[in-house]
Amino acid sequence: MRLIWKYVRPYRLIMLGSMSVKLAATLMELMIPYVLEYLIDTVAPTGQKGQVFLWGGVMVLLAVAVRFSNVAANRLSVRTAKNSAFAVRRDLFHTSLNLSGSQIDQFGLPSIISRMTSDSYNVQGFIQSSQTLGVRAPFMLIGGIAVTLSMDTGLAAILCVMAPVMIALVIFISRKGIPLYDSVQQGMDAIVRVMRENITGIRVVKALSREEHEKARFASVNETAARRDIRASIIMALPGPVVTLMLNTGLTLIVLIGARRVNAGVTQPGVILAFLTYFNMILMGVMGLNRIFMMMSRANASAKRIASVIGKPDQLAPIDESEAAKPGREGFLIFDHVSFNYEADQDEKEADAGQFAGSVRQKALIDVDFSVPKGGSLGIIGATGSGKTSIINLLMRFYDPQEGHVFVDGKDVRTYDKDDLHRRFGVVLQTDVLFADTIRENIVFGRDVTEEDLEAAAEDAMAADFVNGYEDGFDHQASIHGANFSGGQRQRLLIARALAADPEILILDDSSSALDYRTDASLRRAIRERHADTTMVVVAQRVSSIMNLDDILVMDEGRVIGHGTHEQLLRDCPVYREIHRVQMGGE
Repeated sequence: MRLIWKYVRPYRLIMLGSMSVKLAATLMELMIPYVLEYLIDTVAPTGQKGQVFLWGGVMVLLAVAVRFSNVAANRLSVRTAKNSAFAVRRDLFHTSLNLSGSQIDQFGLPSIISRMTSDSYNVQGFIQSSQTLGVRAPFMLIGGIAVTLSMDTGLAAILCVMAPVMIALVIFISRKGIPLYDSVQQGMDAIVRVMRENITGIRVVKALSREEHEKARFASVNETAARRDIRASIIMALPGPVVTLMLNTGLTLIVLIGARRVNAGVTQPGVILAFLTYFNMILMGVMGLNRIFMMMSRANASAKRIASVIGKPDQLAPIDESEAAKPGREGFLIFDHVSFNYEADQDEKEADAGQFAGSVRQKALIDVDFSVPKGGSLGIIGATGSGKTSIINLLMRFYDPQEGHVFVDGKDVRTYDKDDLHRRFGVVLQTDVLFADTIRENIVFGRDVTEEDLEAAAEDAMAADFVNGYEDGFDHQASIHGANFSGGQRQRLLIARALAADPEILILDDSSSALDYRTDASLRRAIRERHADTTMVVVAQRVSSIMNLDDILVMDEGRVIGHGTHEQLLRDCPVYREIHRVQMGGE
């Protein structure tokens, strides 16, 4: 709950005002049955109509005041809850953007999404309810008992016996609900994961006619989540019927005992009517406590999940240069005997639905060692899973290696501020996406890019022709993930984005797989001619995409098994020679 208080604290005055107004409304509501009892037992027997109308008017005024006070309190509570939840989502989003690659792997994207949505919603709901129901319920309960004690101690004794039992039951059950709701939220993570996979891969699902299979897969995780939610809800709802039964039993006793006391002249009829009303208020108070404890249990579980993300240390914070390694050779980009494993931190991971489980601990990179001069070019080729993209991930410091060091421009990448490091790069990743925005905004991407630079980047990326073919040109709207473009068009727009800011280092990770050979060749020629000073790293499946680069790495199961120019590798590397033979038809 410390997380919730942290975000509520800036609005504590508004929260105090909301709770004060709600308290005033509750006290006025408690006065209404008391005024009714006074009207029936004291005023009515006098036969003074003026007094009857006067006290009747007091009851109406109290009811109106209660109504308007509740509206005012609810508005203030909504304001506090909305602003607090806004701050929670903002910080959660900002933290998520700054998580390292291993931290994102730890939580899993679906889990981060569900924390941003359903978990933050649970927190928002509790903040709002704690200011309204959290005030009204206990004061209804305590106030109702206090007023009934002042009216008739004998009848109120029935409530005094039942109330502690009911409250203890509500608290006991609510404490059991916290771990159950944590399980419910993990079920939501699984639902988000399956939905995300199907939404992003909808065309594959349709193309392979796997709709029924995916429906069954979703039904499975949905059923699991629903089963967990039902179990938690049943347990948390247990106090409701028990409390209602106890109060109705007490209500029956009040009527029976009260009737006898009225006949005996010990109690007035108005007291009985007031007691019946107060009993309903006390019932609402106990049920309100049950509901607030239920929401608190759910919010507490959600707050812990949110705090586990927001509280994560920045693994990629820059280190002091005095603590950093120094390059032992010349080169603009240097990998110095680097070994890396994506799952090296598995033992430290939380028990979270988004974490990996039961995976084989195979190193992604093993003793990778190379350098690239400024303005030089490096090609990386190899089978799927050979470690090509892992080199890019370490070069851009999405992860840190477990062994060895990575240097950019003579400095250990760990000494760079993340923004300063990434501004040096123009990059097209395997998983790159286009956003639901104009072509212009997708290329510019919020950077300081002039119109001339925009057009030049589109021209260099071989995208200008098809962009200018649209009536609205660069203002043409892209669909989510660029679904209204072909694969080749998407790749050319992504390359234009990478080139637009004239980067020092250009990384193309399998960025031409959807291009025909002629377009690919034209693209490579344009980059060589117009970005000659740019240091380039190209990850490719095609020999034709890298054969003219200065240097080539051949990767296999995380190791460098070939390193040299195209001609050297054809002579000395059997794997490269076989790839060339299969793709290019050479001997």
